Amino acid sequence: MPIPDIDKIKQRYEGYLRIEKGLSSNTAAAYCRDVDHLARYLAQENKSLDTASEQDLEGFLATLHDVGISARSQARIISGIKSFFKYLEMERLVDANPTQLLPSPRIGRHLPEVLTLNEIDRIIDCIDLSHPQGQRNRAIIEVLYGCGLRVSELVDLKLSQIFEQDEYIVIVGKGDKQRLVPISQEALMQIGLYLEQTRSNQVAKPGCEDILFLNRRGNKLTRVMIFYIVKELCELAGIKKTVSPHTLRHSFATHLLEGGANLRAIQQMLGHESIETTEIYVHIDRSTLRQEILTHHPRNKSMHNS
Repeated sequence: MPIPDIDKIKQRYEGYLRIEKGLSSNTAAAYCRDVDHLARYLAQENKSLDTASEQDLEGFLATLHDVGISARSQARIISGIKSFFKYLEMERLVDANPTQLLPSPRIGRHLPEVLTLNEIDRIIDCIDLSHPQGQRNRAIIEVLYGCGLRVSELVDLKLSQIFEQDEYIVIVGKGDKQRLVPISQEALMQIGLYLEQTRSNQVAKPGCEDILFLNRRGNKLTRVMIFYIVKELCELAGIKKTVSPHTLRHSFATHLLEGGANLRAIQQMLGHESIETTEIYVHIDRSTLRQEILTHHPRNKSMHNS
């Protein structure tokens, strides 16, 4: 049966969560955001909440995995969606509950970790800016976390790929596919300080003249060196999790999604194509991508609130 006025249903559902289930305002709001993510995905598949099948929901979960959302966050989103459909069933607004057999992802020690906002701040606070490479490392962390780059994309990033006026960088990802990724004012500022304080005084080795991040000898940084930088900073910050540069990419995706960003926008920013079919890949223009970052990325929120 068709669901009448989904916005009103969500308002009633949020009230039900807060009053009858005793959830906090933040938790109830998070559950409603989970419903919004699902509704947007279904709309892009020409489906709706009242016509969603178990297969549709599995496609939604596959897309969450495809953009790098952690298993723990996936499990929380599934919990929110199951709760919503139970409410619809209780209110007799759906004929069948498609979430009954929906599995939650296994949450094991081998799965990638996600850093909290506090842990990200602790890592940044541990960077010794008096050290010759301190400002470079600060810029590296801001770009890894602020843009969700793969470590290979970071070490290959060129000065000519940074468009400061437009607040974009051009990334060459897997299969030599190019994508535009918004970059925050904070990350641009840290890059600018690095260029001014360190990079401008270096002599780049032949072939590395256009490379952004260089080592002390003027060569391009290696993937191993980035791993070492991240590991050392995490140890200084007292973080016991198993962390790698890819953890910052997972954290980028997870924090954006939990902040309410559009799933397809995250997918395009990460350079992932849909694992379903190329037909469901939705083009999102540059202004939309930039707005998703400015609105939902926690590093930008902290800047605007300061």
